[in-house]
Amino acid sequence: MAKKFIFRGAATALITPTTADGVDMPMFRKLIDWQIEQGIDGLVVTATTGENPTLTDEEHKACISVAIEQAAGRVPIIAGTGSNYTDHAIEMTRFACAEGADGVLCVTPYYNKATQSGLVAMYNAIADASTKPIIVYNVPSRTGCNIEPETYVRIAEHENIWATKEANGNISAIADTARLTGDRLAIYSGNDDQIVPILALGGDGVISVLSNIMPKQTAELCRLWFEGNHDAALKMQLEYLPLIHALFSEVNPIPVKAAMAAMGWCEDYLRLPLTQMSEGKRAVLMSLMKEQGLL
Repeated sequence: MAKKFIFRGAATALITPTTADGVDMPMFRKLIDWQIEQGIDGLVVTATTGENPTLTDEEHKACISVAIEQAAGRVPIIAGTGSNYTDHAIEMTRFACAEGADGVLCVTPYYNKATQSGLVAMYNAIADASTKPIIVYNVPSRTGCNIEPETYVRIAEHENIWATKEANGNISAIADTARLTGDRLAIYSGNDDQIVPILALGGDGVISVLSNIMPKQTAELCRLWFEGNHDAALKMQLEYLPLIHALFSEVNPIPVKAAMAAMGWCEDYLRLPLTQMSEGKRAVLMSLMKEQGLL
């Protein structure tokens, strides 16, 4: 069975511009336009980098609706709809589908976690309720819950589950997932420092934090790989590693929010429990951004 794609290449895990007064929707619209103009292959909204844990349901739904309207079909919009309460994930997934999202991103349950059988049951329940393709999101460093390669085989049996955003950091496990699922599941890197390694295992792109500040370059890295120019793609991966490390030197999205604020795309504002970046790490990030001509 041939793989099915919502996108292939680089999709930005987009920030949500917020202020003390709420979501800055005019800036959100401008940011979407800029990302598309820069050549990004897709946009993921209201996910981890978009601070969905501290968005109200009303804000969450409004961001999804605005992103779909503003993109107007120019690139796929994937809505973060995951939850550790399956009924809530189903509600948000149904909303995103009805609004016209091209797909949804559903994280594994956090805090309550799940057995591997529980993960299969949860994803099947969400997929049964969805009219759009689903990208599973595996990020055990945040959730305390990991999808095993053998479990992906069972998850990929559902016709609505097309892909995974894999951020477990375990290249050997990702290789096993690729081996076991073959053409039944697209694999996107969930870590910017592993784009090329995952592409080399047959991966299909990245859902990226880096591309918030470097959309053109991140999309280019993937394009070069797919065109067979592996040396050039690897050179870009290695060149951007220090900046990538700086973007993850504190809890995401603290550093990328600081970076985007420095570029004029938002206020450096986060809702508790997230706080602003420490000055020492901020100085390193700003220096690396200057080296890349971003400031």
